[in-house]
Amino acid sequence: MAERGQPPPPTKRLCCRPGYGSGARPGQQVDAIGLSSGALCAGPSSAAAAAAALGLLPLGKTQSPESLLDIAARKVAEKWPFQRVEERFERIPEPVQRRIVYWSFPRSEREICMYSSFNIGSEDPTTAPPGGGGTAPSGGADAAENRLPFRRGIVLLDDGCVDNVLQVGFHLSGTVTEPAMQSEPETVCNVAISFDRCKITSVTCSCGNKDIFYCAHVVALSLYRIRKPDQVKLHLPISETLFQMNRDQLQKFVQYLITVHHTEVLPTAQKLADEILSQNSEINQVHGAPDPTAGASIDDENCWHLDEEQVQEQVKLFLSQGGYHGSGKQLNLLFAKVQEMLKMRDSNGARMLTLITEQFMADPRLSLWRQQGTAMTDKYRQLWDELGALWMCIVLNPHCKLEQKASWLKQLKKWNNVDVCPWEDGNHGNELPNLTNALPQGANANQDSSNRPHRTVFTRAIEACDLHWQDSHLQHIIRSDLYTNYCYHDNTENSLFDSHGWPLWHEHVPTACARVDALRSHGYPREALRLAIAIVNTLRRQQQKQLEKFQAQKKELLHKGVTSITNLEGWVGHPLDPIGTLFSSLMEACRVDDESFHAFSDFTENMGQCKSLEYQHPPAHKFLEEGQSYLTLAVEVALIGLGQQRIMPDGLYAQEKVCRNEEQLISKLQEIELDDTLVKIFRKQTVFLLEAGPYSGLGEAIHRESVPMHTFAKYLFTSLLPHDAELAYKTALRAMRLLVLESTAPSGDVSHPHHVASVVPNRYPRWFTLSHVESQQCELASTMLTAAKGDVRRLEIVLESIQKNIHSSSHIFKLAQDAFKIATLMDSLPDITLLKVSLELGLQVMRITLSTLNWRRREMVRWLVTCATEVGVYALDSIMQNWFTLFTPTEATSIVATTVMSNSTIVRLHLDCHQQEKLASSARTLALQCAMKDPQNCALSALTLCEKDHIAFETAYQIVLDAATTGMSYSQLFTIARYMEHRGYPMRAYKLATLAMTHLNLSYNQDTHPAINDVLWACALSHSLGKNELAAIIPLVVKSVKCATVLSDILRRCTLTTPGMVGLHGRRNSGKLMSLDKAPLRQLLDATIGAYINTTHSRLTHISPRHYSEFIEFLSKARETFLMAHDGHIQFTQFIDNLKQIYKGKKKLMMLVRERFG
Repeated sequence: MAERGQPPPPTKRLCCRPGYGSGARPGQQVDAIGLSSGALCAGPSSAAAAAAALGLLPLGKTQSPESLLDIAARKVAEKWPFQRVEERFERIPEPVQRRIVYWSFPRSEREICMYSSFNIGSEDPTTAPPGGGGTAPSGGADAAENRLPFRRGIVLLDDGCVDNVLQVGFHLSGTVTEPAMQSEPETVCNVAISFDRCKITSVTCSCGNKDIFYCAHVVALSLYRIRKPDQVKLHLPISETLFQMNRDQLQKFVQYLITVHHTEVLPTAQKLADEILSQNSEINQVHGAPDPTAGASIDDENCWHLDEEQVQEQVKLFLSQGGYHGSGKQLNLLFAKVQEMLKMRDSNGARMLTLITEQFMADPRLSLWRQQGTAMTDKYRQLWDELGALWMCIVLNPHCKLEQKASWLKQLKKWNNVDVCPWEDGNHGNELPNLTNALPQGANANQDSSNRPHRTVFTRAIEACDLHWQDSHLQHIIRSDLYTNYCYHDNTENSLFDSHGWPLWHEHVPTACARVDALRSHGYPREALRLAIAIVNTLRRQQQKQLEKFQAQKKELLHKGVTSITNLEGWVGHPLDPIGTLFSSLMEACRVDDESFHAFSDFTENMGQCKSLEYQHPPAHKFLEEGQSYLTLAVEVALIGLGQQRIMPDGLYAQEKVCRNEEQLISKLQEIELDDTLVKIFRKQTVFLLEAGPYSGLGEAIHRESVPMHTFAKYLFTSLLPHDAELAYKTALRAMRLLVLESTAPSGDVSHPHHVASVVPNRYPRWFTLSHVESQQCELASTMLTAAKGDVRRLEIVLESIQKNIHSSSHIFKLAQDAFKIATLMDSLPDITLLKVSLELGLQVMRITLSTLNWRRREMVRWLVTCATEVGVYALDSIMQNWFTLFTPTEATSIVATTVMSNSTIVRLHLDCHQQEKLASSARTLALQCAMKDPQNCALSALTLCEKDHIAFETAYQIVLDAATTGMSYSQLFTIARYMEHRGYPMRAYKLATLAMTHLNLSYNQDTHPAINDVLWACALSHSLGKNELAAIIPLVVKSVKCATVLSDILRRCTLTTPGMVGLHGRRNSGKLMSLDKAPLRQLLDATIGAYINTTHSRLTHISPRHYSEFIEFLSKARETFLMAHDGHIQFTQFIDNLKQIYKGKKKLMMLVRERFG
C-alpha cells in the first residue's frame, strides 16, 4: 500500500511498500477477508446497471440493486482524498481500491460541458442528440454552438474516434483521432487526464490547445469514460503494481521502459540513478517516491482544472479590443461562466473572477480616462457593474469559510484603494455624499458625510463582508416552509411576523435582496425563494402601513404642499437591482424545471431526492394569500418597485441606468399574459400608488426631482384599459406631470429628515436624460390619444393635460401629427374631435415656436395648414384671421395664404363660389396686413394674392411705393418691378425700377455683381418706353454705376435701336437713332469714358506682370468707347500719353502699351 514522505513540487504524491508506513492507527485494521469477498467486489453487472449507478437511468429501471461496496466506494470517492483512505486503514484490499478508483472519475457530463463550452443558448449542450445532430436550429448562433469543444467532443466520440483508453489509478489516457479535413490531414492526439474526488484536476493534449476551455479531444475521452465505463481497462495506481514486483522484475521493468523511450527518458533515468546511489542526495532524504497515478494528497485543493494563464490572456485580449469584434459579448460569456460555476458550487467561480478582475484593474484605459476626465463607454461600464455584483454574490456565500472571506476582503480592499478603480455611480465629478446608508452596522455609518470616500464598484462587496447568516430568525426563514407564529401579535413596524403569522425580514431592501441573489447564485433556489417571499410580504405590509400613515395626515400634508422624498435610494436602477432579483427569483419558481430549481435545494448539504414543484395558478405555498401564486407575487413586487417615489440620481450613467432598468423590468412584465387574478393585483397596486402620497411616484404631491412615472404609467394604462378604463386614465393623467420643468413647482419639505433639500440645498437639477424623459412623456400622451379616439370627454381631458404638462414644441408637434394620423385612418371616417385636438396642438406649437428659432418651423406651418384643411373651411379662416399670433408675415403670405388659395385646397374642401370668395377675401386681408408689417418680404406675395381684386391690388402697390423709399432694398424692388412688367404694367415697373436705382451703388471693379442684369433690364425697359423715360433713368444710372464695362454695355445697347420702337399705346415711333452728341446719351458717354479712366488708374496702382495682357485688352475696349465720341481719337491719344508719363517706371507694361496703341 502507498505511504508518503515530504511531497515534491508536482501534484504527484509519494508512495512506498506496505509495512513501512506510520499512517495506519492502532485498532483500524480492516478484515481483509470480509472486504475482499466476491459479493462485495461486484459492481454493476451490465452497462445499463452502470448507467443507473451513474445517474443516467432512473432508479426504477436498474437491472439489479447496487452493492454496499459500490455505495460506500462512491461516497468515499466523492469526499475523501485517497491518501486519507490509505492512512486510515493499514491494508485496503485490491477490489475495494478498484471500486474507489472506479468511482473517482466525474460522473456527470454537466461539469465536463461547463469546462468546455460557453452557455451561448438556452439549450443545455449536454442534452445534444448523439453526433451533435438532431434538430439543431440553423443560424449563426447555432453554428457557433456546434463549434464549441463540448459539441465537437460528442461528435468525435460518436464517430468512434476515441481509442486506447486506459485508466491507471487516478490517471486516464487515450488517443483521439481528428478526421482529415479539406486542407488538413488526419491527426492523432494523445490525451492524459488526472482526476480526484470526481473532479478533473489536470489535462494535457498533444493538439496544443490554447484556450480557457478543455479541447474537444479531452471532452471526447472524458465522455467515453462516463458513458462507457465498463469498456475502460482499469488498473490500480502504478505504485501498487510496482509493490508486487521483486527486484528482478523491477529491473526488467525499468530497463524495458528506458529501451522503449530511450531518446526521451535516458538522460533523466541516468540522473535519477546517480541521485539514488548517492547517500546524501536530496532524493534519499525523502521516504517513498512520487506516483502521478496515486490520487491526491490530503493537502491538495480539490478543484477542477482551470488554466489560469489562458483566462488572463483571454480577458486581456478582449479588453484590448475595446468593445470591437464582439469582445463585450465574450466578456459577458465569461461572467456567465462564473455564475454557472457558482451555481454548481465550484470553487473555481471565485478563482476565475479574481483572474478576470485583475485584468480589468490592469486595463491601461482606466488611467487614460481618469487623466483625460472622460467617462468610460456604456458597455464597458456595465461590465464593471457585473463584476461588482458578482463579487457581492461571492462574499455573501452562506457557506464560505471565514478565512476564505477574509482573503476576499483583503483582495477587494486592495483593488478598492487603487486610484483608477471605477466609482459606483460612474461619475468622476460627483462630490455628493453617499445617501444609501446600505449597512447601518458598517464602520462608516456615523462618519461625517463630507469626509466620506467615494464608493467604488467594490464598496458594496466590501461592506457585505460584514454581513452574516447566523441570525436565528433568518435561518428559520430560509430553512423551513413551516416557520410560522400564529400567536404573534406584535404590530410594531419591525415585528418578526405579520398578522397571518408569516415571517417577515426587516433589512435594508437592496441588502436583503442581495442575500436572495447570493442564495440563487450559489445553488440554493428554494432557500432564495423562501427569503424572497418573506421580503415581499414585508414590503406589502410596509406599503399598507405607509398608506394608513399618510391617510391619517393627508389633509395637513396636502394643505402645506409637502413633497418629501421618502426614498432617496431608488430600488429600480439600484446597483444591486433588488426588484429585479425578487422578480427573477419568483418567476423562476413558476417554471416547471426540476433540475435548475431543485438540484441543489438542500441548504444543509443533505443531497436528498426532491419532488418537482409544478407551477400552478394558484400554487400550494403556505405564505401566500388565497388565490395568489409566485407569479402574482412577482408581478406585485415589480409594480411596488416601479411605483416607488425616489430621487433622480446624479450623473449621466446613474440616470441612464434608472431608465434602462425600468424598461427592462417592464419588458419582462409585458411577456406575462394578464388573467383575472393579475388584473386584481394591478387594480390593487394602482389604487395604492394613486393614494399613497409621498410614498408613491403617482401620489398627489411629489417632489420636483422625483423620477417620472411616464414609462411605468404607459404600461399600467395599456394593461388596465381593457379592464378598468377609468382607473387607467386616472393613472396616466396623474403621471403626465414633469415637475422638474415647472418653474412654479413646490420646493419641498426642508424640515423632513429624509428630504433631499436638506442634503443638497438649492441644487439645480442636472437631468442628463431629460430628452429621453420627455420622449416617454410624449409616448404616454400619444397612447392616451390613440385610446381616446371617439370619446369626446376623454379627448378633451387628455388635450388639457398635454397643454399643461408638455413643454417641448417638438414633442407637442409629434403628438399633433400622431393625433392627425389616428384621426384620418384610411379604413374609417375622419374623427372630427381628434382632428380638432390635433389642430389645437398644432396651434400651440405655432405659438411656442413663433419667437424662437426652430429648423422644423416651415414643416410645422405646412402641416398645420394641411390639418386645418382636414378640419374644414372655418379652421382655415380662423388661422388666417389670427395669423399674427401663429405665423411670421413671411410664413402667412408665402405658405399659409398661398396654400389656402391653391386649386388643390378648393377641390379638397368642395367649396362653392361664395365660400371661395370668402376664403379669398380673408387671404387678401392677411396679405395686405403682412405687407404693411413686413413689406420687404411680403409685398410680392401680397401683390400676387391680390391680383384678382383691383382695390386690394392697388392697395398692395401703394404699400410697395410707400416702403420703397425707406425699408426696401434694390433687389426686392427690381423683383417687384419685373413682376409688374410681367403682369402688363410697364410704367409701374419703370417707376419701381427708378426707385431701385436710387438704392444701388456699383463700384468700378464690380463687373460681376448680380444687380448688373437688373440694371440692364431697367435700361432696356426705359429704352422701350421712349426717349423721355430713357433720359430720366440715365442720370440715375450714371450716379449709381461706376463700373466702366457695365456703362459701355448700356451705351452700346442704347445706340443700336431707336427708343420707344413700340410705344405705350402701340403707336410707331419715327425710328430715328439717338445722337451721342446730345443728351441723354452724351452724359452716359462721358460717364463711361470717365469710368474707364478712373478704372485704369485704379488697376495700375497694384498691377502685377501676370495681369499685363489682361490690362492691354481692357485698354482696347476703352479705345472702342473713346472712339464713339467725335473727338474720341484725340482723347484716347492724350490718355495713353498721360499713362506713359505717369507710369514710366513700369517699363515692360509701357512697352506693351506702345506696341498696341503707339
